[in-house]
Amino acid sequence: MTGQTIATVRWRALEHEGDDTCRLSRVDHGWLLVGHSRFRDADGFAALDYVVRCDARWRTLGADIAGRHGTREISLRLERNTDGWLLNGDPQPQVVGADDIDLAFTPATNLMPLRRVMEAPTPRLDTRAAWLRYPNCDLRPLDQTYDAGQSAELVSYRAEQTGYATQLCVDHSGFVTLYPGLWEGEVTHEAR
Repeated sequence: MTGQTIATVRWRALEHEGDDTCRLSRVDHGWLLVGHSRFRDADGFAALDYVVRCDARWRTLGADIAGRHGTREISLRLERNTDGWLLNGDPQPQVVGADDIDLAFTPATNLMPLRRVMEAPTPRLDTRAAWLRYPNCDLRPLDQTYDAGQSAELVSYRAEQTGYATQLCVDHSGFVTLYPGLWEGEVTHEAR
């Protein structure tokens, strides 16, 4: 697999102690996100590494999460096949039809639907994600709306099942630079 780094983002958590670094690369099958999330919560310190694989049209193919959280070892493999999603090899029928994975512990996975919004003829996207609720490590459907209106740099976001809504500041790479109350970040673009 060959790859070319497009951009790297470094986020700082706003609601708790933590940070996240993620690199976006173009690869043979489409796109690859490689990230490192570090945070402290009620369960202790977490050091999670994640890889998210996407096709050329920004739809998630799968993800791997590995690391430690407090005394627990975390090892998760999420895969999408023609029948739907698998979590560590077990079918997840509750998230059939989901185009994306949403990893609850990082803003990285907003990138895929944001890129589809940026490249679409209309500035609005209604999509379903397979939401990895963390630290439960179970998958649930999360119906999301992204609406860029007149500007791809300020996108209205809504998550139906949680009722959460906000305005996301977005870099032209597709990475969120401000997730109000949750994350703020800075993107570095690779020279071409």
